[in-house]
Amino acid sequence: VARLCVCDLLVARCDTNCCCDPDCSAEDFSLFTACSAPVVIGDSQLCSQKAAVYSLDVEANPPERIFKLIDQVNPSIFCIHATNYKQALYLKSPEIPTAENFDNLLDKFGGATFSAEPDSWNLDTDAQNPPEANETSRYEYGVPVQTEDAFLRLPSPVVSSWCSDANPAAFLVNQATKCIRSVSVEKCDSIQALSMLFYINSSILASVFQVNIAVQSIAVQSLNGMRTLLSSSEDLRLPMVLDELCINAVLGVNYHITYTDTGEIIEAAAAFVLGAISREALSIEQSFEISFTQENTQPVALSGNPGYVVGLPVRAGFQPQGYPFPAAFLFASLALSSNKHSQLTILHSTSTQDCLAAQGARAPVLFGYNMISGCKLRITAAMKCQPLAQTLLDVLKGQSFPEYVASFGNSQAQDVLDWVPITQLHISEQMISHTLQSSCQIPVSLGIEVKWTKYGSLVNPQARIVNVTATITSTTLKQLPSGRERIIPITSSVVFTDVSSPAEPSYKAWPTINIKLPFDFFYPFV
Repeated sequence: VARLCVCDLLVARCDTNCCCDPDCSAEDFSLFTACSAPVVIGDSQLCSQKAAVYSLDVEANPPERIFKLIDQVNPSIFCIHATNYKQALYLKSPEIPTAENFDNLLDKFGGATFSAEPDSWNLDTDAQNPPEANETSRYEYGVPVQTEDAFLRLPSPVVSSWCSDANPAAFLVNQATKCIRSVSVEKCDSIQALSMLFYINSSILASVFQVNIAVQSIAVQSLNGMRTLLSSSEDLRLPMVLDELCINAVLGVNYHITYTDTGEIIEAAAAFVLGAISREALSIEQSFEISFTQENTQPVALSGNPGYVVGLPVRAGFQPQGYPFPAAFLFASLALSSNKHSQLTILHSTSTQDCLAAQGARAPVLFGYNMISGCKLRITAAMKCQPLAQTLLDVLKGQSFPEYVASFGNSQAQDVLDWVPITQLHISEQMISHTLQSSCQIPVSLGIEVKWTKYGSLVNPQARIVNVTATITSTTLKQLPSGRERIIPITSSVVFTDVSSPAEPSYKAWPTINIKLPFDFFYPFV
């Protein structure tokens, strides 16, 4: 408990009035007016535990901090005697049901009650000495990624657009930054921020070992912006002066971190963009990015966390065959063909406006953006009805129409309740014709309405999709006489409707309270 500090917010800096901050010196403590966290404990639900007590001796000259470690007893009779259930100390991903393990899971968890107790209970708390390595082996969300010298650097602009190397990379926080760095060609080989070693020479702290940052790829950018990917990334290219140019200078770094379901970093890689700097240049723009991927999983592009962000693609998917084996969704798209980026798409207008030539041209549906597109269909008497109707349906809906849309921007495939089914409607219209020959139905428009609501706290509401309706409108087309033709417009549209506005009360005399519960109000229940 002496190493815990709830008010330590700044990395490698002293927090004002934070008496437990290890970065504060005796001179800093002498300037404090009070301790913002006078008592620090590990878990308030424990029956007995150590407590760190901090105070200031203002009568001393200069004032100094006083630290005491005492035993604190919980007066409640409902308290935890010992935290000996190690599996409860961290989150472990649940086992997804499959056709092979469903019977075993049903036997274990299918009853009205089931036991989650470990094989043996150890009540000897004095014998519990967790290894020191566990303190740095598992990271929590937002915690700076530690290295052997400080932390993993992700340079970013702070006050102005100039780069600051004091910005740490936070665990599970995907970031992308750009900043300006002052350079001098004569001294480019001595500027650390231009060298690849500056970004990979420190190993990341893991469990009992350290994770080295490997070089994933190296791309060389010319003065005109052309990039060439090198075939080998084993040899480091350090900056040097050649013909009044500074070559092999770092213009961009892209970190990729792989972690386990318990929050342990097991692999780290960096992709570099190197370039040349001319003598006339006084500064360059550098770009930095970091992403995190859990092991044995495929990275999926998110459209928000958790709610949708305006301008990002709407995600869609299919329900696999044999559901619930497994209980997950397969990502796909509302398109003519499957989209590996799991985006909802509609027909993309082309310059020729020819529907028969527009197959495969899709535009992503961006959340919050109403869209409309279309094409023109030239119908002749030689065209057959059924093949024409199927071709138009493929142009509008795609050959594989998704069944579900993700309600949140970060909905995972295994979270079945986070996916909204797409309601499909069909409407028929009559087209007037002066001929009396046979007729057929062809689809002429697809209208998608996405209803969404503001979800969670009023301070930071999150966009959540609650309903999606896809309406196909068909018209009756009579057979044309020989030698005649007709042009019919085919349209596709998307409309977003905000349904989070409060409804009018049925009794005007009754007061209404326009509030929403926080998104985690019922945690851990759904």
